[in-house]
Amino acid sequence: MKYLLMGKAERTKQFIIEKTAPIFNTKGIAATSLQDMTEATGLTKGSIYGNFKNKDEVALEVFRYNLKKVTSMVSEEISRQTTFRDKILCYPRIYANFGDPRFPVGGCVILNTAIEVDDTLPFMCEEVGKAINSWKNVLIFLINEGIQTGEFRADNNAEDLALQIIATIEGAVMLTKVSGKLDYMQNLMKTVENLINSL
Repeated sequence: MKYLLMGKAERTKQFIIEKTAPIFNTKGIAATSLQDMTEATGLTKGSIYGNFKNKDEVALEVFRYNLKKVTSMVSEEISRQTTFRDKILCYPRIYANFGDPRFPVGGCVILNTAIEVDDTLPFMCEEVGKAINSWKNVLIFLINEGIQTGEFRADNNAEDLALQIIATIEGAVMLTKVSGKLDYMQNLMKTVENLINSL
């Protein structure tokens, strides 16, 4: 319905984002060519750059699009839970099923983008930083709410725990992708579950 309410220019931009999202997240920003974009969309160079200033702008919007796919999936799962422990446990349970088709093609958009842009594209590095900070803040909120309701111990440091959870999940994604061993993901998500269950 939202797509139908868009104007022609907005629809074209959204079309370009959706069609190029798997390519950017799989090949990376530097390796994604204009030819890749024209082949994926069936549009001309002029049509693509008539809607975006340059490839960097497409990459930024694609990152936001892919990130929203993940955050929407997690938010939906969290909203179904009634305890703060179960809300936080959504993270390792979702990532344990990393092959879920709801994940963006190419894997974790945060990890993929962070590795590529940390020394090359400051504006993208800033965007990844915002995404990680937002994730951290959600976890801090859930942990602090759990402390307030007596679900978790009062001596828990919410920020430290949030960073441990994020670092372990992202590390698991990296190890799994590099090794091709899915049991690494399963085992490390068990580690995250154990951490959450010990709060």
